[in-house]
Amino acid sequence: MKNIREIIENELEKQNGLLKLKPAWVARDFLPPGKRLGLPESEYNLGERGGICERWVASTTKADNKIAVPNEGLSMINIDDTELTLKDAIKYAPDLIMGEEYSKTHQGLGRLPKIFDYEERLPYHIHQMEKHAKLVGCNSKEEAYYFPEGLDTGKAPDTYFGVHPYIVDENKQELLLPAMINWKDDSILQFARAFKQIPGDGFHVPSGTLHAPGTALTIELQEDSDVFAMLQAKCGPKLINKDLLFKDVRDEDKAAHGEKIILDMIDWEVSGDPYFYENRHTPPILISRTNSAEEYWFFYNTTKFSGKRINIKPGGKYFSKEKGVYNILVWNGKGTFGGLRIEAGNFDQDEILVTHNAAVEGVEIVNKENSEMIIYKFFGPDINDDVPFLKKYKK
Repeated sequence: MKNIREIIENELEKQNGLLKLKPAWVARDFLPPGKRLGLPESEYNLGERGGICERWVASTTKADNKIAVPNEGLSMINIDDTELTLKDAIKYAPDLIMGEEYSKTHQGLGRLPKIFDYEERLPYHIHQMEKHAKLVGCNSKEEAYYFPEGLDTGKAPDTYFGVHPYIVDENKQELLLPAMINWKDDSILQFARAFKQIPGDGFHVPSGTLHAPGTALTIELQEDSDVFAMLQAKCGPKLINKDLLFKDVRDEDKAAHGEKIILDMIDWEVSGDPYFYENRHTPPILISRTNSAEEYWFFYNTTKFSGKRINIKPGGKYFSKEKGVYNILVWNGKGTFGGLRIEAGNFDQDEILVTHNAAVEGVEIVNKENSEMIIYKFFGPDINDDVPFLKKYKK
């Protein structure tokens, strides 16, 4: 413990409260990768583990895959000759990273940013609500999506959300059961509504919400969890292993109720909301504008996490001052962040954790290129008390 704390203290002193991080690549075996994460072609396919379909950013969450790999999903701090996960750094030096007061009331960063990248649309699924996730020793998984601009959106750039409202209004939830029991096709999607994935746009998705994300490369921010139940048997040509329907269901519940137990885990109020789009669609909201930069909310509508996007003009500067710990991902451009070199697409220079003290004192960002710089900032629960909420539409 003392050694880890000393390592963190020394690194923070050298780098003015900043910690450089390495990418955390995560394999999935249920669908092929979209191959838009910037890796060499030969590095995507991992045999029986599947393919690299996701990059987790500043992650303290272990990936829950069938084939377990040490530290898969956990971000490593980028220090020469030292193997140290961000999770362990926070465990042994929570006050140095999260601030003394925040660390007294929060066990960790409490959020997980990621980039997911699939060739096929993801299966129709849910992430369990807290009351169900706790039954298997996990956290719930509320999440939000943003679709970055300038990329190929793939073969199916639309996301199915929820169910047709009449299914809930008329208590016909069991219409979904035959597709789960027979487990042979994608017919369960007939009960859902699809929405186009527009670059520069996004959605907020509470836990328990039925959804099937489309093929646009997606930046996601979520609670720190990897729970889910897949309800769709087939995506494209691939038959999904039915074990994923019950991945986070207790054996006794599966034995007693079978597929019907999944219906009890769905948030039907949200999934059947006739105003789902109006209540969950989250386009960026301008926060501030200067001669050289603009900042936007791009993850909001919840207190569990939030996110901001900074666009800095060529040769411009921006001073980033925040209320607590956050991390960044450099999406476009090259320059400096608090004196550290940053460069999009350079996996040694595109990911930084900004500790509490550095965040509240402020960090200068400099764009040294002739193109626009784009930086994404990710925050955990209770950092931003001014996060905006959508107007609530009701029946």
